[in-house]
Amino acid sequence: MADESRIPIPAEIDNESIRAFVEEWAEVTDPERIELVSAADDARLIGEALAAGELLPAGVGRYYARSNPKDTARSEERTVVATSNPADRGRYNNWQPVSEVKPLIVERMRGASRGKTMYVVPYLMAPPGTPLAAYAAGVELTDDRTVVLQMIRMTRVGLEHFDGLTDPNFFVRGVQVTGDPDTLMHGTPEDARLFATIADERTILHYGSAYGGNALLGKIAHGLRQASYDGYLSGKFLAEQFLLLGIRDLETGATSHVCGGFPSASGKTNLAMTLPPDTLGDRYRVDFYGDDIAWLWIDDEGRLRAINPENGAFGVAKDTNERTNPTAMAAIAEGSGTIFTNTAYNRLTGDVWWEGLTPQPPAELEGWLDWTGAPIADRRSDQQDAPWAHPNSRFTIPLERIPNLAADAADPAGVVIDAIIFGGRTRDREPLIRAIDDLAVGVYDGLTLGAEATFAAEGVDGQLRYDPMSMRPFFSYSEGRYAKHWLSLLSQARELPVFAHVNWFQRDPEDGHYLWPGYRENLRALNWLFRYRAGDAHGQPTPVGVLPTAEELDLTGLDVPAEDLDRLLRIDTKRWAEEMQHRHGHLSNLRDLPQAIWDAHHRVAETLQPLASDPASDIAQ
Repeated sequence: MADESRIPIPAEIDNESIRAFVEEWAEVTDPERIELVSAADDARLIGEALAAGELLPAGVGRYYARSNPKDTARSEERTVVATSNPADRGRYNNWQPVSEVKPLIVERMRGASRGKTMYVVPYLMAPPGTPLAAYAAGVELTDDRTVVLQMIRMTRVGLEHFDGLTDPNFFVRGVQVTGDPDTLMHGTPEDARLFATIADERTILHYGSAYGGNALLGKIAHGLRQASYDGYLSGKFLAEQFLLLGIRDLETGATSHVCGGFPSASGKTNLAMTLPPDTLGDRYRVDFYGDDIAWLWIDDEGRLRAINPENGAFGVAKDTNERTNPTAMAAIAEGSGTIFTNTAYNRLTGDVWWEGLTPQPPAELEGWLDWTGAPIADRRSDQQDAPWAHPNSRFTIPLERIPNLAADAADPAGVVIDAIIFGGRTRDREPLIRAIDDLAVGVYDGLTLGAEATFAAEGVDGQLRYDPMSMRPFFSYSEGRYAKHWLSLLSQARELPVFAHVNWFQRDPEDGHYLWPGYRENLRALNWLFRYRAGDAHGQPTPVGVLPTAEELDLTGLDVPAEDLDRLLRIDTKRWAEEMQHRHGHLSNLRDLPQAIWDAHHRVAETLQPLASDPASDIAQ
C-alpha cells in the first residue's frame, strides 16, 4: 500500500534525482505542500504575494517587500564552508568539517517548514549552452514566496533548463529554510542561524534567513562559493565577485571587455552600470554585462573568456540616484517588475525612498513608513535623524531591464577579456590607475586588494582592510591554493589580459576634496588602459606599475586642476613602503601561498626601497 502520509511531489518533476532530493528534504522540513515553479509563474506568484501582504504595490509594475527587522543582510559570522578535507581551511572561509555541520543544520531544519509551501526552484546560473553549463544547474528548495520571486529575477528558472545538460543529475542541491527570526537569538552565543556550503557534496543548506545572499542560494552560495570550489577541483574555471563590462569605440568599431573586483563601497556597481561622459558620448558606448559575478575560463584558442552567470541585478539602493547611477534609475522605473526591499515606503502613494535618492527626504510625511514599518510622522525628536531606509536596502531587477545591456550578454561563448582590474577606496597611496603586465604581480595585486574603512578610529590610520580579489567572504578553499589556481589557469592563455589597479577616491591631504570627479569620468582611465595594452600609450613606469602621463589621458571636456592631476598620476613611495610592510603581514596569514606570489611581493618591495629612502624622492614618478 502506498504511504498516503507522504506529501505529493508534483508529477512534472520527472528527473528522478530531483524527485529524490525533494522527497528527502520534504521528510526533514515537513511542509504542507510542494510546488514546482518556473519563470512563467512570476505573475501568478506576484498576485498571491500581494494578496497575502508579502508584497505591496510600489507604482505600476513595481513591488515593495519588508523583511523581518532582524533579517536584513548577509551574516558572514554565521556562514561556513564545510568539507571532508581539512586542507580546504583558509584564513577567511570559516571552514568546518562536514561531519559536524551537516547533522547540526539538518536538526535545526527538522519540521521548520510545517504549515508552509515548499517551492521547488530549478535554475541555471549561466546562459544555456555555455561551456560551463555543467556547473550552473541547481535546484533550490525554499519555504518563502518572496525568495522565489527574487530568484526568478536573478537566475534562469525552469525545469526546461535541465533538458540540454549533458548530465541532468549533476546539479547543486540547495535548501533554504527561513525559521522564525524572532526566536533565533540573532547576535548572541545561542544564535541558531547557520548558512553552510558543503562544497565537496555540492550541497547548500541555509537556515534562519529569507534575505538576500542568505536566501538566494543561486547568487552567492552557488555562483561564488560552490562554483569557485568546482572551478578549482575541475581545473577549468574561476568564479569571482567581478563586474563585467564592454567599451565600444564607435569610431573604430573596436570593443574591449574588462572584468574586475572591488571591495564593498568602492564603486563597483556604479562602474558596471556606467555611461560615457557627455563629451565622449558620441565616440563610445558602454555595454553592461554584470555587476557582481563573473565566471572565467580559457577557450580552445587560448583566450580568456568570461560570462555573467546571473540573470539579474541585486543592487544596493543607498546613494543610487540620477547622478551616481542613471542606468540603475532607468532600470528600476515603473513597469520594470522591480522588487524593492527595506527602503522607506509610502502606504498612500506606493512611492519608495532611500538615503541619497534625493538630497533631502520628502517634506510631506503623511503616509511614509520607515524600513521597519513605523510611521515617520510619529517619530520622537530624538529619532529625527534615524535612517528612513535600511543601509542595505535593495532593488532586484532582471538584466533585460538594464537599458545598456550588451546585445551579446546571453551569448554562451562569453566575451574575451582584455583587462582585469582591481579597485579599492583609498585616500592616498593609490594613483588613478596603474597597469601591470606581469601575471604573478597582477595576481599578487589582487590578493593584496583592500579598502580603507574606519581605521582612524581604531588607531591604525590608513591601514587597509584587505579583501583578496574582493572574495574575502566567498572563499571556499585556502587562499594559497586559490592563488595557485589563478596562476595555473591564466598561464594557459595565449595572450594575457592586462592587469590594472584603479582608485577613484584619492583626496587632497589639506582640504579633503576628491581629486578625481569619478562616476562616468572613470571611463577615461579605462580607455587609457586599453590604449596602453594596444601599444598606443606608453605611460610612465613606477615600482608598482605603469601610470598614464597627463598627455595620454583623454580629458576632453573635463576640467581637473593641474595640481590635482599631478597628484593623481604620481605615487608616494614612502606611503608605499609602509604599505608593503602591511602586505607582508597580510600574506603571511594566507595558507599555502605559492612562492611565485612571495617573489612578486619581494620584487615590488625591493624596487620601492631605494626610492622610499631617498629624501629627494618623497613623491616619485
